[in-house]
Amino acid sequence: MKISRYLIELGAAFAVYVAALIVSNSLLSTLEPGHALEPIISLLPMVPAAAVCWAVIRQVRRADEMQRIIHFEALAIAFAATALSTFSYGFLEGVGFPKLSMLAVWPLMAGFWVVGSVIALRRYR
Repeated sequence: MKISRYLIELGAAFAVYVAALIVSNSLLSTLEPGHALEPIISLLPMVPAAAVCWAVIRQVRRADEMQRIIHFEALAIAFAATALSTFSYGFLEGVGFPKLSMLAVWPLMAGFWVVGSVIALRRYR
């Protein structure tokens, strides 16, 4: 089985992301709270995260028209479901539910993206 260029690009970007996350967390644990470098070090993993985004964009650009329609529909479903979920939870926070970190939004959207992909693939088969 031949590994696609996309999987190589995505896998490499994720590997660098994991490494940057480990390095960032290690460095942050050595700094005193309020150190001037904290914001820069905490954002270190965002550089390879941008590479992950770039790999996805490149894959969509390489796709044919039908694949692009499927991607677009999956992302539209993920966007709508994430918007409804996060907005709803915002109201629940107003009545005492625990506050959630913004870090919870991307995994939620990624899960909805998978669901949206399944729905879109079934629709166009």
